[in-house]
Amino acid sequence: MAGAPRGELLSFGAFQAACPAGYDYGYSGGLRSLREREFPQLRGITYLDHAGSTLFPESLLKAFTDDLRNNIYGNPHSQNISSKLTYDTIEHVRYRILQHFHTSADDYTIIFTSGCTAALKLVAEAFPWIPEGTKQPSSRFCYLTDSHTSVVGMRGITASMNVLSVPIKPKEILLSEKNRLPAEEQNCTTPHLFSYPAQSNFSGTKYPLSWIQDIKSGKLCPIKIPGKWFILLDAASYVSSSPLDLGVHQADFIPISFYKIFGFPTGLGALLVNNRIAPLLKKTYFGGGTAAAYLAGEDFYYPRKSIAERFEDGTVSFLDIIALKHGFDVLEKLTGGMEKIKQHTFALAHYTYTVLSTLKYANGAPVVRIYSDTDFSNPDVQGPIINFNVLDENGEVVGFSQVDKMANLYNIHFRTGCFCNTGACQMHLGLSNEDIQRNLQAGHVCGDDIDLVDGRPTGSVRISFGYMSSFEDAQTFLKFIITTRLSKSDTEIPFQSSVTKLVTESVSDDHPSFDSGDKLSPIPHIMDRELRNNLSVTKTTGSWQPPEAEAESIRAAVSETVVPTYRKDGRPITVTNIYLYPIKSCSAFEVTEWPVGNQGLLYDRNWMVVNQNGVCVTQKQEPSLCLVNPSIDLKKKVMVIQAEGMDPISVPLEEDTGKEAVICESKVCSHRVKTYDCGERTADWFSLFLGRPCRLIRQSSDIKDRSHQKNTKGLASATNISLSLVNEAQYLLINATSIMQLKEHVSARLEEPLEIEELIRRFRANLVISAPESFEEEEWAEISIGALRFQVVGPCSRCQIICIDQQSGERNKEFLQSLSAARGKKTNFGIYLMNQPLHSSFPDILLVGSQVLPVLKENTEIQPPTSSEEKCSG
Repeated sequence: MAGAPRGELLSFGAFQAACPAGYDYGYSGGLRSLREREFPQLRGITYLDHAGSTLFPESLLKAFTDDLRNNIYGNPHSQNISSKLTYDTIEHVRYRILQHFHTSADDYTIIFTSGCTAALKLVAEAFPWIPEGTKQPSSRFCYLTDSHTSVVGMRGITASMNVLSVPIKPKEILLSEKNRLPAEEQNCTTPHLFSYPAQSNFSGTKYPLSWIQDIKSGKLCPIKIPGKWFILLDAASYVSSSPLDLGVHQADFIPISFYKIFGFPTGLGALLVNNRIAPLLKKTYFGGGTAAAYLAGEDFYYPRKSIAERFEDGTVSFLDIIALKHGFDVLEKLTGGMEKIKQHTFALAHYTYTVLSTLKYANGAPVVRIYSDTDFSNPDVQGPIINFNVLDENGEVVGFSQVDKMANLYNIHFRTGCFCNTGACQMHLGLSNEDIQRNLQAGHVCGDDIDLVDGRPTGSVRISFGYMSSFEDAQTFLKFIITTRLSKSDTEIPFQSSVTKLVTESVSDDHPSFDSGDKLSPIPHIMDRELRNNLSVTKTTGSWQPPEAEAESIRAAVSETVVPTYRKDGRPITVTNIYLYPIKSCSAFEVTEWPVGNQGLLYDRNWMVVNQNGVCVTQKQEPSLCLVNPSIDLKKKVMVIQAEGMDPISVPLEEDTGKEAVICESKVCSHRVKTYDCGERTADWFSLFLGRPCRLIRQSSDIKDRSHQKNTKGLASATNISLSLVNEAQYLLINATSIMQLKEHVSARLEEPLEIEELIRRFRANLVISAPESFEEEEWAEISIGALRFQVVGPCSRCQIICIDQQSGERNKEFLQSLSAARGKKTNFGIYLMNQPLHSSFPDILLVGSQVLPVLKENTEIQPPTSSEEKCSG
C-alpha cells in the first residue's frame, strides 16, 4: 500500500486488502442500511469520538420509551406493585450485565453508580487500607501512569487515609518480575491495590489482561513489598468495543460507564466487585435504602446484607437502569455481539493507521506523528483509537486546535488535548513534569485550546471508531488530512511583513449620520486596486481629530506608569469603518460615528438568538443568521430587524423592566450572563425564518455588570471590565492592509477575484483601520482614538465563521485553510481591545476618519518619533 497513488489508497479495495483474513465488513453487509435506519443524525457528519461517547440507535430509544409507556415503574424502595416491578427489573438488569461479561452473581456483584469516576471513588473510599504508622505493614496504592485522571485522583483519598501512592510506568511492570518476594515474605496479608486500564484511552493500547492473574499469583509485582495484591481493572474504554470475559480474567474491581457502550443513558455506571473481596469493603456514610436498621438518637446502624444495596446510597437511577436492558438487546441484534464489534472497529483503525503512516510531503517528511505502542496488527493488543499530531513539511507540530478548526469545516468530530490522561500525554509527547508546570504558568489548563507553548505541543488529536463507524468515515477523515496538508502544500507562501499601500475613497457628505435607522452602505468604499494611506472625510463629524495639545495629553494618559514606545513610521493610522452587531451572530450594522457605552459600542451584541433549550445559536449552527439585518434608530429608540421574505419587526431599545420581564441566566462561551426574553412576537419571527424553534433574548442591564466581567490588567483603577454578549472582549479591530495581503493569498488559491469589502465583513470586526504596514497591529500594547483609550488584550483566533459569506450565507472552507497556511499554522487575525474612557472634554464617540495613536509592546525595539509631525500622526 505504501507505493500506491492516493486515489487507490482511499479506495474500498485498499481497505478490503488491509482487513484481516476472514473479516466480513459491516456485519454481513448491513452497515449502510443500519446507519440510515438507526443513526439519521449522522447524515453529513463524520463522528470519530467514540472513545469519548458512542452514539445511541433509534431502536434503543423506541424500545425504552415503549417500555415506559406500557409500564408503571415506582420507587424500588416502596412495596407496592409498581415498585416491585421496578425492583425485579433492576435485578434482571444486574444479571444481564453479568451475562454480558461472561460471569454470574456467584462471582460478582453489580453496584450501580453515576459513572466510572464514581465507581473509582467508591473503591478508594471503601478499600480496606492499612495506613502508615500502625503495627502492621501499611498498604500501597499503585497505578499505571497511563491512567485516566479519575484513577490518579484516587490518590487524594488514599493520602487522606495516610496511605502511600506509587505511580508505575508501563515499562516497569514488564520488569516487575525482579520484584518477586522470597517465600518467607509471601504470607503477609496486608492489602495493596494496583490499578491499570484494560485499554488506554489515550492511544488505544490494550494492556495484558494476563497481568491480573500474574500479579495476584506473585509472578509480577508492581513494587517489592510484602502483602496481598488486589486488581482494579479500569475497563471503561475497553468494553466500549471489545468483549471482556470475567470468567477468565477475574479482576477484583471493574468500573464501567454505560454510555461508552450504548450512547444512552448517560450519567450511569457500575462497579463490578469480586465477591471474594466484597465483604472486606468498608463504609462510613449510609444513605437511604442502605440500612437494615439504625437509630436517629443513638450511634447505631446495621447495614443491609446485600453488598449492592449497602453501597447504593439513595434511590438508584432506576429508569436509566431499565434502559440498559434495551441497550444490550439492541446492540446484540444490530451487530451480533462484542467480538464482531471488536473486529469491525479494529479493521477501520488498522486501515486508517496504515494510510496515515504512508502520507508524506514532497520533501519526504511525514504528515503526521502517530503516538502508539503497537503497529496496529493485532486487535488483542490495539483498540480502535489513533492518537497523533499533524506536522508541517519542516517537521514542526501544527497545533491541535488549528486541526480541530479545520475539521469543523468538514463536519468531522474528534477530540483534542490530553484526554484526561496526563501520564500518557507526557510519555508520548515527551513532556517532563517541569514542562507541564511551565505550561500551566503560561496559561494552559486541561481542556483549553492552547495547543503550543514555545513551539511544543501541549496535547494531540485523537480519533476513535465505534460499532456504527463506516469505511466512508475513515475515507472522509483521510481525505480531510490529504486536502488540508498535501493538496497545495508545495505552493504555500507565508505572509511577509511587507508594507502594502492603503487607499480609500473619499466620502461624500450626503451619507446619513449615525442616528439614522436605515442600514448604511459601506463607508468609506475600499477600492480593490490599491489603498491610500490618508483617509479623506468631508463630513465634519466624520473627520474630527483632537487638537495637537489634546493629542499630547491623550498620549500621556495612555501609559501612566511606563514610558510608552511609539511607532517609528510617522504615517497616520485612521479608522475607516465602524460596525456593530446588535444581535450576536447576525449581520453587521455599519455607521460613520457611534456612541460608546460601558461595554463597548452602544447596543453592540446586546441581543442573541437561543434555541428551545436556551443555548446560544450562532452562524456555526445557522449560517443564515448572517442574512438577518438589525439596524438601530437612536431617535426612534428602536431596533428594526429585517430579512428577505420577512416582514420587518421592531424591538424597543428601552429595556422591559416590568414585572412580566423574567430574568434568567444564560451562557456566552464561559461567561454567565443575565438575560430576559423579548417576547412571543420576536420568537415567532426568528422561528419562522430559521425553520426551528428559537427565541430572542437580551442582556439585562441592571445586573449585567456583575455577571459578565473580564479581568483585565493594566487599566488604571479598573479591575473588572464589563462585557456585553461578546465572546472575548469589548472590541475587535482589524487592519485593512492585513486584509489586502490576505486577499492576494486567498484569491490565488481560489483562482478568482475577491472584493475587499466581502473579506472585511467575513472577519466581523467592530473597527477597521488603515495602518501603513500589514499586521503591525499585532505589535501594539495600547491605542487611543480621540478621547478613548484601549488596551490590546490579545489576538483573535479565528474559527469557521470566516468561511461564511456574510452576504449569502454560503460556506467556503478555503478561507480558514488559507489563513492557517498563510499565517504559519495559526489562524490569528485581528486584535481584541478593552476600553476605559478617559477624563476628557470630548464626548465618548467613535468616528470614521479618527486618528489612531498606538503604543508598541515594551519588547518591540522601535524608538518613539522625534519630530512633532511624527508625534501627531503616530
